[in-house]
Amino acid sequence: MVVECWSGNDLYTGCNDEQRLPEHGQACYSATMTNAGLTLAVALAAGVMAQSLSRQVRLPGIVLLLVTGALLGPEFLAVIQPSSLGEGLFAIVDFGIAIILFEGGLNLQWSRLKRQEAAIRRLITIGALVTLVGATLSAVFVMGWRWDLSLLFGSLVVVTGPTVVAPLLRDMRLQPRLRTILEAEGVFIDPVGALLAAALLQIVLTPGPGTLAAEVQFIAVSLGFGAVAGVGMGLILVVALRYGFLVASGYENIFTLAAVVLLFEACGVVVPESGLMAVTVAGVVVGNFRTRVGEELREFKDRLTILLVGLLFVLLAADVSLEDVRALRGPGLILVAGLVFVVRPAGVWFATRGLKLNTQERTFIAAIAPRGIVAAAVASITAANLESQGIDGGDQLKALVFLVIAVTVIVSGLTAKPLASLLSVRLPRRDRVAILGARGLGFPLAEQLRKAMIPVVFLEFDPKRSRVAEEAGYAVVFGDPLEERTLLRARPELVGKAVGATSNEHFNSLFVRQALDGFDVPRGLIAVESLFGEQSQSLLPSVNADVLFDGPHDHERWDVRWRHQQILVEEFQFSLIGNRTTDQTEPATPAATRSRELFAIVAVTRGNHVAPMRMGYQLREGDVAAIAIHKPDHAEATQVLRTFGWHAIGKEE
Repeated sequence: MVVECWSGNDLYTGCNDEQRLPEHGQACYSATMTNAGLTLAVALAAGVMAQSLSRQVRLPGIVLLLVTGALLGPEFLAVIQPSSLGEGLFAIVDFGIAIILFEGGLNLQWSRLKRQEAAIRRLITIGALVTLVGATLSAVFVMGWRWDLSLLFGSLVVVTGPTVVAPLLRDMRLQPRLRTILEAEGVFIDPVGALLAAALLQIVLTPGPGTLAAEVQFIAVSLGFGAVAGVGMGLILVVALRYGFLVASGYENIFTLAAVVLLFEACGVVVPESGLMAVTVAGVVVGNFRTRVGEELREFKDRLTILLVGLLFVLLAADVSLEDVRALRGPGLILVAGLVFVVRPAGVWFATRGLKLNTQERTFIAAIAPRGIVAAAVASITAANLESQGIDGGDQLKALVFLVIAVTVIVSGLTAKPLASLLSVRLPRRDRVAILGARGLGFPLAEQLRKAMIPVVFLEFDPKRSRVAEEAGYAVVFGDPLEERTLLRARPELVGKAVGATSNEHFNSLFVRQALDGFDVPRGLIAVESLFGEQSQSLLPSVNADVLFDGPHDHERWDVRWRHQQILVEEFQFSLIGNRTTDQTEPATPAATRSRELFAIVAVTRGNHVAPMRMGYQLREGDVAAIAIHKPDHAEATQVLRTFGWHAIGKEE
């Protein structure tokens, strides 16, 4: 390693370990550490800024990260010097990839994985094999490379990766099974591809029949051991995060982070290269169990992943010689085009034939295969190993992999949304409201939503109530609403709000929790009968859930009134009284009035937007509400509403 050395006021450049004078040793060490510290600091800051800018200009983040790394690297501004990190560079890469794959596993729901298990399994086996063969042949015949170097290249580009696939699909409103297949392929193929590259590297370094058999066994053992270790650590983390006596409050995220890194490194010591599979499986296990900090953990890992992805891509891009990339020229671009337009479609076609995927879905899967951080990291490690063994071609191999990363990310980023629309694999707007309970105040709410042309579906377990709702013209899903298959029949991918409107507030909470956590429904509203301290907060499963209507109500009483046709729904307009404003944290009507159940505010209209009323909604001048009134108390209810700024529309005061 070339460093700078000081002796007094004199600067010596170009000294190495052999040439370093004893009196210069400490100065050389300090200069190297300072350079390494600056490299890490600049790479961290540049990675975050590049991703922030990419979000603003709506470009794939990795494109800007690669450009940033190249500009700040040794060949341009020379602010970032990856060589100053020495072997520490690969330790940082390992650490980052472990966290990234764990975070990717956290977001995979087991129920969805089971439904698409066949497609996922075939893509990471048959699809990977086709990519390996196709990429290897392309490198041989297009680039003119040796077979051993071509085989290594083929193994490095079989991966896609959650760091590039997940952001690409985040705002696309893709059909659920396509999203699950692509995200799961990206998560699970990373450890498979890394193991494949490691095995083939050993075969290249020490060729022979015995090596081939040993490496096949190595892959099987590493995957198996990693999966078992991942399940074990995942269950330990679930217990630790669910029961507070094992982990102190506030330490859950850092405890999980430490456990993941320990799992990765420990598995690598016991069975080499098994850590990637272990952390991936551990993430899936933790992500599919409810814990005290489920959402908080996901948010923490998501932010940490952004930080690590930026750091790693900038460092690895700075470590690539741009001269090597330019030297690839036309053949390199032809090879990448072949991977995108020939090899990937062929792999998807072989992997998905016979499955219940139509042509449009298979075409879209074939078009989405951007390479990510694992491809970059393993390419750098492989190139370093080849160089250490005196084998030529490592730099060209790394350059070609980075070219594949850049081109596939750009192509996927620019074409994914238009192609999804063209192939009709995107979902319509998520505007449906799913209401648990065809009863009580649920019917007035549904009627107001239907008037505003908002689709409504009832979930009901009582056959008589289901029949009444169907006769009224509503879509009804009959069955146990807490069962997954029942919710699936309600098309949760189209649901924007899940409303629990029965008289059982705990049942309402369980339904909304399952809709939000299990099916990614954006918002939830829960009907409650009372508000008292921590118990009321426990009914709200997340920050995306609110109390339904203007506050707590006796929903059993309103159900009786609805069955006896004693409910009248009228529209009222809100106007401020003096300087009085509504408090977002308080119910819209006082407790004394609600206890008599004279009325209930079921829906509110602001401009052209109609939504279920929720407690804490900050009313504005001119808001219009649909209010359910108990008929025998109509006069008194109207008078009370007037005192709080509500005036009946179209009636004399």
